[in-house]
Amino acid sequence: MKITKEILQETQQRIKPFVHRTPIMSSQLINEIAGVEIYFKCENFQKMGAFKMRGATNAILQLSETEREFGVATHSSGNFAQALALAAKLQGIKAYVVMPSNAPEIKKTAVKGYGGDVIECIPTLEARETTLNDIVNKTGAIFLHPYNDYQVIEGQGTAAMELIEEHDDLDAIFTPVGGGGLLAGTAMAAHHFSPKTKVIAGEPMGADDAWQSLQKGEIVPQTNPQTIADGLLTSLGDKTFPIIKEHVEEIIRVEEKEIIAAMRLIWERMKLIVEPSSAVALAALLKEKKKYKGQKIGIILSGGNVELSKLPF
Repeated sequence: MKITKEILQETQQRIKPFVHRTPIMSSQLINEIAGVEIYFKCENFQKMGAFKMRGATNAILQLSETEREFGVATHSSGNFAQALALAAKLQGIKAYVVMPSNAPEIKKTAVKGYGGDVIECIPTLEARETTLNDIVNKTGAIFLHPYNDYQVIEGQGTAAMELIEEHDDLDAIFTPVGGGGLLAGTAMAAHHFSPKTKVIAGEPMGADDAWQSLQKGEIVPQTNPQTIADGLLTSLGDKTFPIIKEHVEEIIRVEEKEIIAAMRLIWERMKLIVEPSSAVALAALLKEKKKYKGQKIGIILSGGNVELSKLPF
C-alpha cells in the first residue's frame, strides 16, 4: 500500500477532534551545546502522554459499526496499550490489552484507568501473541498492531506534519526508532510535505535491530534487547521496514550513558518530563553534531510516561 499525501491530509482531519496539537519548544542552551537550531515537537504533552494516541485514534475511527461492537485488542508493554485504551474509551468501545507481567506498573494502572481490560502474560513475544489470539478468538475483538499497520503509521505521521506546518525549512527531523511506526510516519510526512527535509533516527546500541536491518537490507529480528529506553524494544515490521529503507537517511546508534545525559539535559534545561525513549533522538543528534552544525533540526519527543521512582539520574 502507498501512503499518499491525500491519505495523510485526510488522517490529520479525521483525528483532529480527538488529539492535541502539541506545542513546539526550543532551548537556547541546548542549541548552543548542539551547535544547531532545534525545534522539539512535544508529544509528551499528547493525550495519554505519547504520540501513539494519534495512530490508535486513526485506526479506531476507521472501524465499521459491526467491528466497533466487538471492541479492539492489542499487545503492548506500554504506550500503545494506553493509547488504545483511551482512544477506545473516547469512542465508547471496549479495549483488551495483553501486557507482559514485567511492564511498568504505572503503565498497567494507566490502561485500567482508561477503562481497558489488562490481561497479563509472561514477558515473551510468543506469549503475548498466543494470549492475544485467545482473546481475539473469545471476544471477536479486532486486533490493532501497535506499529505494523498502515492506519497507525499514518496517524503517527501527523506529528511531523504539524511540525512541518510551523517550520517548513527544517534540514532534518530526528525521531527514536523501536517498531518503526513513528519513524515511518515521519518519513512519509517529510517525503510529501517537505521533501528537502531528511529523516534520521536514533536507536539504542543495546537494541539496534533497525540499524542492523538497514545494513543488511532485510528485517533482522530484535533479540534480547538491553536498554533503558523501554519503548524501543520491538523489531521492525514488514510494513514499517520498506518505508524506512526507502525514505530514512540514516540510523544513529547511541550508548546508554548518552541516552541518560540527553534525558537529563531535557529535564534540567527545558523542565520537560520525557521518558528515556524520547531522549534517544536528541542523543543521536548530539553524537553527530559536527555533521549537522548550523542546521535547523526538528526532534520529535515521543512521550513522557516515565516511572518517577526509577529515574536514571
